[in-house]
Amino acid sequence: MTTDDRATVRIGAQDEDLQNRLDKELTDFNNRATGAYDEQELSVRVTDDRGELIGGLTGVTWGGLCSVNMLWVREDARHAGWGRTLMRAAEEEALRRGCDRAAVSSFTFQAPDFYRALGYAETGRMPGIPGGNEDVYFFKRLT
Repeated sequence: MTTDDRATVRIGAQDEDLQNRLDKELTDFNNRATGAYDEQELSVRVTDDRGELIGGLTGVTWGGLCSVNMLWVREDARHAGWGRTLMRAAEEEALRRGCDRAAVSSFTFQAPDFYRALGYAETGRMPGIPGGNEDVYFFKRLT
């Protein structure tokens, strides 16, 4: 911790109060700057007959864009179409909410070919991911 007469700088791990405050402040700023005030969280969940999670997706819709933050499918259920089911459900809900485009990213060791197969176009890459990998950014028009 660093302190002077005017301020204190504190470094730590997860800080929920800080996270919530930054989210509120940046959302307010972004809304005023763009005129888009329709941000909504988005989630899609698939469970088996025992109620166990097979996979899920989280993201947000805002200003006509559906942004997928995370998509995961349980290892024993991969390659059975659940990822496609999750993405299609998210896209359908995004359309229902008035979105006409979607964005997602994937590390090169994850599933970039999966998103390409769903019609997403690569828009850029960020190097520097551990193991010599990259973060690949994708975009798709939903209409």
